[in-house]
Amino acid sequence: MDNEFNYDSIRPYRDDEAKEAINRMTSEKEVYAVAQAIFPNRKPEEVIQWIRSFQTIHDFQSKLIAPFILGSLDATGSTYHLRGTENIMKDKQHLFISNHRDIIMDAGILNSLMDKHGYVTTENAIGDNLCARPWITDALKLNKSFLVRRSGTKRELFDAFRTLSHYIRESITSNRTSIWIAQREGRTKDSDDRTQESLLKMFSISAQGSIKQSFIDLNITPISFTYKYDSCDYLKAKEFQQKRDDADFKKRPEDDIENMRVGMVGFKGDVNIQITPSISPDIDKLVDEADDRQTVIDKVTQIIDRKIHQNYRIYPHNYVAMDNLYHTTENLGKHYTPEEKKEFEAYVDKQIGKINLPNKDIPYLQERFWTMYGNPLINQIAALKG
Repeated sequence: MDNEFNYDSIRPYRDDEAKEAINRMTSEKEVYAVAQAIFPNRKPEEVIQWIRSFQTIHDFQSKLIAPFILGSLDATGSTYHLRGTENIMKDKQHLFISNHRDIIMDAGILNSLMDKHGYVTTENAIGDNLCARPWITDALKLNKSFLVRRSGTKRELFDAFRTLSHYIRESITSNRTSIWIAQREGRTKDSDDRTQESLLKMFSISAQGSIKQSFIDLNITPISFTYKYDSCDYLKAKEFQQKRDDADFKKRPEDDIENMRVGMVGFKGDVNIQITPSISPDIDKLVDEADDRQTVIDKVTQIIDRKIHQNYRIYPHNYVAMDNLYHTTENLGKHYTPEEKKEFEAYVDKQIGKINLPNKDIPYLQERFWTMYGNPLINQIAALKG
């Protein structure tokens, strides 16, 4: 790696650091409460001693994280599928870019299924705003997460993004590890998934030579995440109303923790992860060498978005949501039955019932649900036409 950059403050832990980090993490009283919640049928002290027996990062992921994440899906009756593994190259690393539905479960489920199917897990980009407790930072870094700085002066952020850009590029081009990163900062609350231009600008900071070739070298591989039901949907809808009613509203760190908790244990029904082929050939074909930096970024953004939109898994209730959003019954009988419509609307009513607001605006919250579940279908229809 380039000696100009020191990645120690952002990189995941290595195997030789795992034991110390595990001991430090499990010394926190709060972790005992977490252990009790995750393993209610075991004594917390037994769970802590078991975790302290882990020797490597792989131990932590394969013995604790993957069984917990997949077990939580099994416990709620949710199914899960990793598709497109034939697009994982054996001789190259990938920069996986996906839509962002859940704070930690997107990367968690992806890597749990990668491990289950015998693939090496990725390193994952996580905003440092999630590091609300030192033990959470340890847990994230033990789970192969690297930190993305979310606050600071313009100069501090530029320096952080420059370091991050080189870290990601060197990880891919030196064939060290694959990387997962969400297409935008923060989850897409209304499911209208669009790649942030600033993400690609960050990648381009470390470019050497042709801007076109610099994106080809990253071996960008889009991934489409589909949750049949987003267990945090009611929390997202609640936040929409809070922001509508209060222009100065800001989430508290406790809100992120609650979203993480609900995302981990909530019902999803079905999770589909579709790995698409690398877009390097698309970039080679659609981007001209004469294109300036902004044009290249615009074209690469469009390619990523189209691949993600095309590969959603669509369910009957997505058609229900789209019809309700547009005040039509155009898809009734073709893509959903009256029973499926009634079932989904009852689900939405139940979720809205979980929202604790003194001035709960039911029609507005319903519209947020129709938008949230209708947008993947709306975007897929547009992407398949294009």
